Amino acid sequence: MTDPASERRRMAAVLANKGVLKSPWLRGAVETVPREQFLHPGVFLDEGRTWRPVTSLGTDPDEWLKIAYSVDTLTTQLDGRLTADQTGEPVAGVPTSSSTDPTTVVGMIEALDLKAEHRVLEIGTGTGYSTALMCHYLGEDNVTTVEVDSQVAARADAALETVGYSTWTVMGDGLLGHPHRAPYDRVIATCAVRRIPYTWVRQTKPGGIVLSTVGSWPWGTGLVKLTVGDDGTAEGAIIGRSSFMQARAQAVTPLAGDLSARTAYADSDRPMLVPPPVLEEWMPAFLAQLAAPGAQFVRAARSNGTPLRYLFAPERESFAEFTADGESWTVRQGGPVALWDDIESALVAWQDNGRPGIEAVRLRVTDRSHLYWIGSSPLLRWEHRLP
Repeated sequence: MTDPASERRRMAAVLANKGVLKSPWLRGAVETVPREQFLHPGVFLDEGRTWRPVTSLGTDPDEWLKIAYSVDTLTTQLDGRLTADQTGEPVAGVPTSSSTDPTTVVGMIEALDLKAEHRVLEIGTGTGYSTALMCHYLGEDNVTTVEVDSQVAARADAALETVGYSTWTVMGDGLLGHPHRAPYDRVIATCAVRRIPYTWVRQTKPGGIVLSTVGSWPWGTGLVKLTVGDDGTAEGAIIGRSSFMQARAQAVTPLAGDLSARTAYADSDRPMLVPPPVLEEWMPAFLAQLAAPGAQFVRAARSNGTPLRYLFAPERESFAEFTADGESWTVRQGGPVALWDDIESALVAWQDNGRPGIEAVRLRVTDRSHLYWIGSSPLLRWEHRLP
């Protein structure tokens, strides 16, 4: 029978060889904390169009450990309710909770630059595995973790208790932080947010760090690391690509209904300087979200197979429809905001400035706005005022 401890050591070696796992204390945590305990009652494995349920009780122990110590994201809940023990057949659904891949988990914890005396606020407990890794080093009393889903929170709390960590597990909206135990030295979010809640900044000590994924698309999002200043602002940079489920309070509602009806009346029609398929690339997608916050990118096709692409900004009552004609594309725009004009200007400026990577993006957060910029170009500067 496979030894769980040997599997933990193997996974730690894989993460170290990838250059992700660097700190001796964190390696000790990875080699100690049993990830399999945080996957009960089971997981869903991606089979393309469906998810196959796999439970710890219904699976060969060696196979279960192989799954648990793969460096993969393991989905633990679908559609905000369904867990693997509730179905015996492959099912369709949308992942709403998971055990994030250890590469991402460990990389984010490394980016926190933790010291033994630090107090941490974690937004999005999930399975509780990352919570346990931090508790192993900081102690259970120095970690506060907030989860919005009561069932997910209960399972995580039970798993943490099982492995010996009676930490501060709170059920609530993580976007509000947890002022009761503030201030914190570090805030880490295991979900994506459209903007950094100022409550996180306010609940962090001067000199402390806020680490979160920003963006609302499934791709084209970035991991931002901010340092809180004495003046109550926070500033930092995107330190790499990152992809997480959206915070539920900020989740985007998929567009439904007849898309042609939404685009029936256009104010303008012109050829495009930049073809819309570029938005399927990571950095252009990130820039599009800065230039047109709140916009959704939708792929579709006509009945004859001709590709269509759309941008919709429901809150701004605006759209852009893209139609291909051979190698050329045309854009029709409607509503008070010319979405594609703003995005195209940003993409052209980005190209003219040498196509810098996502790590070139900086962010400053105040109680009134988010200011993003790249270098000194005024065309690569976006200020998003808070409502």
